[in-house]
Amino acid sequence: MAPSTSSAITLNINGEKYTLPVDHRTTLLDALREHLDLTGTKKGCDHGQCGACTVLLDGRRAVSCLQLAVAAEGRAITTIEGVADGERLHPVQQAFLDFDGYQCGYCTPGQICSALGVIEEHAAGWPSAVTADVRPEAGAPPLTPEEIRERMSGNLCRCGAYVSIVEAVARAAETQRTGVTENPAAEDSATEPRAAGAEAGAKEVAA
Repeated sequence: MAPSTSSAITLNINGEKYTLPVDHRTTLLDALREHLDLTGTKKGCDHGQCGACTVLLDGRRAVSCLQLAVAAEGRAITTIEGVADGERLHPVQQAFLDFDGYQCGYCTPGQICSALGVIEEHAAGWPSAVTADVRPEAGAPPLTPEEIRERMSGNLCRCGAYVSIVEAVARAAETQRTGVTENPAAEDSATEPRAAGAEAGAKEVAA
C-alpha cells in the first residue's frame, strides 16, 4: 500500500486553531492563502529571497514559502492579520503609517512581521552582522539605522521605501521600549495630516 501523501493538520494561527486537509508538499504560505483565505501574507518570489511572505513562528521570523505546512503544526503562527488589537494598530503598523513606510504596499505585511521579529531579537541582545561587539556581556547594541538595515535586509521593497522603513522600525522600537507614542506628522507643522482615506488604505495594506 502506497503511503499517504496528504493528511489533516491543525494550525494555530493568530490564537485560533484551524484544521484542514493538505498535501504534504503544501507550503505554509499556500495553506494560509489558498486554504484559509488569509491573504495578507504575500507571495513574491516563492524562493525565500524577497521576504514578502514573512510570518512569525513561535515569535521568530520565517519565510512561509519555504516552510511546509505540516511542519508548522503545533507552533504559534502569527500573520499580519493577527498583529493589530482589533481596530487598534500595533506600534509597528502605526509607525509604518506615520512614516509612509510603504508605497504599493505589497511587501508591507512581510516588512511589518519582520520588523516585529527584529525588535524582539534586538531587545533580547542578539547581534547582527554589523554589530561591533558581539560578546554576550556587551548587551544589545544601539539600534542604529545601520543595524536596522542589516536586520531587515531579507525583506525587499521594489518601490524603494527603505529610508522610511528604517525610520518606522526605529520609531516602533522606541515606542515599545518607552511606551511613549509620538506622531511625526504632529511634530512637523509643514506636514499635512494624513487623510482618512489614506489611513483606511494603510489598514487594508497592513491586513
